Amino acid sequence: MSKNSFNAKINLDVAGKSFEIFDISSIEGASNLPFSLKVLLENLLRTEDGANITADHIKALASWDPSVEPDTEIQFTPARVVMQDFTGVPCVVDLATMREAIVELGGDASKVNPLAPAELVIDHSVIADKFGTKDSFEQNTDIEYERNQERYRFLRWGQTAFDEFKVVPPGTGIVHQVNIEYLARVVMTRTVEGTLRAYPDTVVGTDSHTTMVNGLGVLGWGVGGIEAEAALLGQPVSMLIPRVVGFKLTGALPLGTTATDMALTITEILRKVGVVGKFVEFFGPGVTTVPMANRTTIGNMSPEYGSTCAIFPIDEETLRYLRLTGRNHDQVALVEHYAKKQGMWHDPSVEPRFSQVVELDLSTVVPSISGPKRPQDRISLSDSKNAFEKIIPTYLTDKTAQGEVPAGSTRVKNGDVVIASITSCTNTSNPSVMIGAALLAKKAVEKGLKSKPWLKQHLPQDPRW
Repeated sequence: MSKNSFNAKINLDVAGKSFEIFDISSIEGASNLPFSLKVLLENLLRTEDGANITADHIKALASWDPSVEPDTEIQFTPARVVMQDFTGVPCVVDLATMREAIVELGGDASKVNPLAPAELVIDHSVIADKFGTKDSFEQNTDIEYERNQERYRFLRWGQTAFDEFKVVPPGTGIVHQVNIEYLARVVMTRTVEGTLRAYPDTVVGTDSHTTMVNGLGVLGWGVGGIEAEAALLGQPVSMLIPRVVGFKLTGALPLGTTATDMALTITEILRKVGVVGKFVEFFGPGVTTVPMANRTTIGNMSPEYGSTCAIFPIDEETLRYLRLTGRNHDQVALVEHYAKKQGMWHDPSVEPRFSQVVELDLSTVVPSISGPKRPQDRISLSDSKNAFEKIIPTYLTDKTAQGEVPAGSTRVKNGDVVIASITSCTNTSNPSVMIGAALLAKKAVEKGLKSKPWLKQHLPQDPRW
């Protein structure tokens, strides 16, 4: 039970409903915090128990000094857990094992349930056995069900057996895409001790790119299976009050550039700055020009520059995206009213206090590619030919030559494209990038370009594409 040392409980009336919320404005210093720390502050305020989370912890966060190295440890309690099948299945196995143990001890197995809402998306399983045909997606999905019947039966049992546990079936989409388009609430609601409560949506996930949801203003990051399971059972995440790097955006992307170009440029900048273990938060007038698909692409790249998260605050673009993806009117209204009441609504003219500020004029972003090995190795498209000719000779070793493989009547050599794949949550959650790639391929075919016999052509495992 919350101690409510600061008398922060108030009611917020939205769309004919009354919600209990914990008003962070009751805490001195809260108004000048970055958006991400406001979310953490509300989390501490709501979960204060006088033992693990005390009034001193709340005061320490509210009085956060960006110039001082953090030394206060806090307990963050995520609102929900999202899992993909690779690491999520073992969590369900553990829950089932706990139930068996309870039964052996003479207890009630139904008492073992997740304490935080948990959602498992089966997305890392469908393999591109079939490719290059109109029905390859359906064929690959059928093969997947045949291969893993036992696992899917088990997960179906788990969904019906456990409270607060949902399973999204294979072939629906990539976990982070499903998360931003369907699962994310931005503002959660839950009945606690008979009272309807509203609070920020926060999440930990069993994939490093869980940070994609940061684009929606949802604080969260990837964790290991054990940490996710602990969160699922109601255990908080222990962490130091983080340093927060403010990333000021100005201007707008020029015509012909994409979310990928923007993300690669930001990645390059933040790799140089050094943000490992820190929060990154975007602010400034340029934020309003960045569509949601681009924001989530940038959030997705957080592991590539090493930050814990890369978050955008809530604004009109957040609401537009929620409407676009089918959230109901009352939920959108709640997000707006709650964010404005808590001071979590983005104001382009306000600059919160940050540990450090970096800046990017979006109008300076140019078309780019990354590689050849690491995504942070950005190369301007205009320099790609020279970079390719410089890099390829470094791969021509005796060992590489011996590794050449036959492909029909020809042989694959260094520099040949062997897979043309549009995949990963970075691309598939961004319609403009997908359509741009499709139009480029269409024009290439019209110009007479033909794929080589060894080339594997692959589209994402999503029926909508």
